[in-house]
Amino acid sequence: MKIYLIEEDKRKYLPLLLLADEQESMIDRYLDRGTLYVLEDEDEKTSDAARDEEDRTGNVKAVCVVTDEGEGVLEIKNLAVEPKSQRKGYGRAMLHFIKEMYRDSFSILQVGTGDSPLTIPFYEKCGFHRFHVIKNFFIDNYDHPIYEDGKQLVDMIVLRQKIQSYDTVH
Repeated sequence: MKIYLIEEDKRKYLPLLLLADEQESMIDRYLDRGTLYVLEDEDEKTSDAARDEEDRTGNVKAVCVVTDEGEGVLEIKNLAVEPKSQRKGYGRAMLHFIKEMYRDSFSILQVGTGDSPLTIPFYEKCGFHRFHVIKNFFIDNYDHPIYEDGKQLVDMIVLRQKIQSYDTVH
């Protein structure tokens, strides 16, 4: 399993990004200013020599976009795992990578998500705690109703986790 920084041609990963944020215009708000990482896990049939560096999307299992929101807050704007690869630890691995990568630069890791029985428990199991609610976020910002697990999303739940390492605090 490897995680790569993607600096060019970020839109190549749009099909995966749309799994977590189904309106392309919303992704456009943060993709260019954000930092995009992809998690790749090769199957046994693919070797480094055989993999074409320019077409990395075949083994990509997860994507994550983070943005600097100021005042020591790093926000996960998009975390998506390829459907056939869900519940195999890729999302958790990506979160662990992000926390380790940024723990010396940021004190808080934040994520905003719909009030869904699929996503809230995942983030809470990963150490996030509810911080606040943005009322009517999905109604006011999307051009169509957003449903997850049969439930229409209305409010955005913002969750936070302290990530700053002990050494950087003292």
